[in-house]
Amino acid sequence: MLNLRLLYGAAAVPWEALIAVALGLVVSGFLVLLVKRYQRCPSNRILVIYGKVGGGNTSRCIHGGAAFVLPLIQDHAYLSLEPIQIEIPLKGALSAENIRVNVPSVFTVAIGTSPEVMQNAAIRLLGLNTNQIKQQASDIIFGQLRQVIASMRIEEINRDRDKFLHNIQSSIEPELNKIGLVLINVNITDITDESGYIEAIGRKAASQAVQQAAVDVAQQEKMGQIGVAEAEREKAIQVANANKLREIGTREAIRDQALRIAELDKEQKIGEQSAAFEREARIKDAERAMRIAVAEANAKAIAGEATAQAAIAEAQAHLQVKQAEAYQLGETRKREAEAAVLEAQNRALAKAAIAEAERVEAERRAALEAPAKAEKAKTIVEAEAEAEKRRIEAEGEAAAIYAKLEAEARGQYEILAKKGEGLKRIVEACGGAQQAFQLLMLEHLDHLAQTAATAISNIKFDKVIVWEGGANGTGASSTSHFLQSMARTLPPIMQIMKDIGGVELPEYFARLTPESSKPDKAAAPPAGNADAAARA
Repeated sequence: MLNLRLLYGAAAVPWEALIAVALGLVVSGFLVLLVKRYQRCPSNRILVIYGKVGGGNTSRCIHGGAAFVLPLIQDHAYLSLEPIQIEIPLKGALSAENIRVNVPSVFTVAIGTSPEVMQNAAIRLLGLNTNQIKQQASDIIFGQLRQVIASMRIEEINRDRDKFLHNIQSSIEPELNKIGLVLINVNITDITDESGYIEAIGRKAASQAVQQAAVDVAQQEKMGQIGVAEAEREKAIQVANANKLREIGTREAIRDQALRIAELDKEQKIGEQSAAFEREARIKDAERAMRIAVAEANAKAIAGEATAQAAIAEAQAHLQVKQAEAYQLGETRKREAEAAVLEAQNRALAKAAIAEAERVEAERRAALEAPAKAEKAKTIVEAEAEAEKRRIEAEGEAAAIYAKLEAEARGQYEILAKKGEGLKRIVEACGGAQQAFQLLMLEHLDHLAQTAATAISNIKFDKVIVWEGGANGTGASSTSHFLQSMARTLPPIMQIMKDIGGVELPEYFARLTPESSKPDKAAAPPAGNADAAARA
């Protein structure tokens, strides 16, 4: 094997080393390429590989993994999964009762991680910034939120928030999924309306709560008063029982004392008799003394018995007095306790009646105010709708009138234009404007004559009387002068007919002149016979 050497300065490098270096460079470059094209996707992002991905898809989405991006034919980008908060200041949305509601809210959305949602996000959101994504989501949320509010009544929206949020989620989330977003949270900040209907509902609920609290307080006070009365009654019963037991004990003590005294008396008597018997047995001489002593002892015993019986009677009388006083005190306390209980019951019933009256008054006031306010809101909405309807109808009528007048003007313009064009052609055909004018007047001559005849057709001439005043200085009569004057008007009329209609009448129609011969004075009738001459 030949060793090829390259000279580099004074040293020679073998070609095997060059090949090894080249292979090392190629391998290291390939490894660097592999490292750069092998993309790892973090948990808060979605890796979108686009280009030629196969399977008839436009992109391949990976969440929480890694993938190798082929050079030249594929490229990659990332979609952020961070939540996006969108404020929706919805105002004036119509509810099912046609009442305008303000529902300002905050929606939290994010790009979904399910395969279908990720694919939609890669198609419609890749390359958009956060503000552009917010704009698209806001448009969708506005429309769907108005639709949800229009399908519910105000009481349902205000009272059943869970149902309202469920309807929002079921209506908005499918639309957001179409662009690759999911709904994370909905926060309704406040719900108000322009007519004050929700505020009226709140006042009604507060009034009911206050009334219920007042009823509960009245019931608790009643129960407390009843408990106090029962405690006082129990205390009185216990005191009466204690007094009764004390009286029983006193009586038992007195009885025991009387029995003890009787037993002592008995023992004393037995002792005395025994002593007397002994003394009688021992000393017969002391019989008298013994009898005297016995008599004295009997007297003392009787006196003691009387004293004991008096003490017993006095104790019994004192006991009966104490019993009467205790009975009187017990009955008094019992009546006072019953009166206190009855008074507490009446007070509690009065408070309950007042609370019930206040509750009924509040309910009736709320029942009257709420429909009135709802009717007011309904009237306002209907008036606004009627005004808007009239405005739209007026605009439509104005547009229709304008279109009609414009069409009529165009029609008149076309008619006049066509008429002018026809007159122009008539003038051209007649050879001049004068000839055309005469032709048109001849066409309307029949109509003019008919109009003139119609104008004088209703005038009735029963007779015509001519008053002849006699001959004038020329020797002609007034009648002949009248005829000659009428004849002299013919030449202007004939000229007008010639100018207007082009008709020339014979000249002899205008040659009516007076006779040259003068009448004979003798033949002239006298002035007094003017009427006869005129008649002749």
